[in-house]
Amino acid sequence: MNAIIDKYIDKLMTSTPDMPLWNIESIKHGKKPAWNYIDGCMMTSLIELYKTTKDEKYINFVKKFTDYYVHDDGTILGYDPQKYSTDDICESRILFDLLDITGNPKYDKAIELTFTQIKTHPRTKEGNFWHKKIYPNQVWLDGLYMAQPFYTRYQTLRGKMNYQDIVKQFKNVRKLMFNETDKLYYHGYDSSRELFWADKKTGLSKNYWLRSIGWFTVALVDVLDYMDEQMYDEYATIKALLKETIDGILKYQDSESKMFYQVPNFPGREGNYLETSGSAMIAYAILKGVRLEALPPRYKKIGLEIFDGICNKYLSVKEDGDLNLGGICLVAGLGPEKDLRRDGTYEYYISEPVVENDAKGVGPLIMAYTEVIKTEK
Repeated sequence: MNAIIDKYIDKLMTSTPDMPLWNIESIKHGKKPAWNYIDGCMMTSLIELYKTTKDEKYINFVKKFTDYYVHDDGTILGYDPQKYSTDDICESRILFDLLDITGNPKYDKAIELTFTQIKTHPRTKEGNFWHKKIYPNQVWLDGLYMAQPFYTRYQTLRGKMNYQDIVKQFKNVRKLMFNETDKLYYHGYDSSRELFWADKKTGLSKNYWLRSIGWFTVALVDVLDYMDEQMYDEYATIKALLKETIDGILKYQDSESKMFYQVPNFPGREGNYLETSGSAMIAYAILKGVRLEALPPRYKKIGLEIFDGICNKYLSVKEDGDLNLGGICLVAGLGPEKDLRRDGTYEYYISEPVVENDAKGVGPLIMAYTEVIKTEK
């Protein structure tokens, strides 16, 4: 299987920075090149693969790709901090690695540019970052992954390990968005209780979405990795949240494939399907959580089974030898106000396109793959 995955990654690395093969949204909609979380997923995974294998082809590709976007003065193509999108922070986490590897000061400048957004990003009344300026007063699980790993890494390396704000945002999400009965997190929360998709009493969206839970698990394990363990209380809080979140989603694991459904608490319901990206994120979070000793060793088998299940079901080899990863939900969200289709219903989540090779699935699978390699060493 490793040889097949390596070949698949090589295929994707024939991409160009302006139109990467893994950014299906850009290809579909003809978007102009811009700093974005989809490319960020791919770059993060390839950097981790380089660190794991020491194969220079991975870091050389990342440097060439990133240098198309990051200019010598630290400005970033297509990135505006005052757009206030947590999504746009995501890719900047790779800048710390590139600065460490190359010593190029432009990456340092780009890090500081991104941090200006953290310092001024609008917040809900509870203190959490708005998901985006165009989504005022809203917290989506996705946004914890988009912003907090960068924020944590900045604090560890430059901010004297001040994690209180970061941990508070996770604790707020636990308090506001976790269902104590189902042991799952809702996709979104509207602190104003005004959005059409939000419950007027709780502010919560109607359903659970697998990938949003996946984003949250990865946010937790990556923040844990970037934290200094000497900050015991904050570290222990994130560690406990990780185990609780993983234990919650495992209740809904498919017994045969070991994967999870697009709407996880309705397995077998008409239209529901086993989804790759969220499953890969959970596999990665479990395997890394075991390695960090945040999860018991027995969870390693669970993580490996999920990874194998994804590869067996959705990593297909065509007659001409072409490799593709399927079963990936292209995108899902809540609103904005004019988009009444994105209402958080079960019917909405299963209506979004299912695609191949999008980095929202590929990146997490590669991240899980790096953890698989580590278990083999």
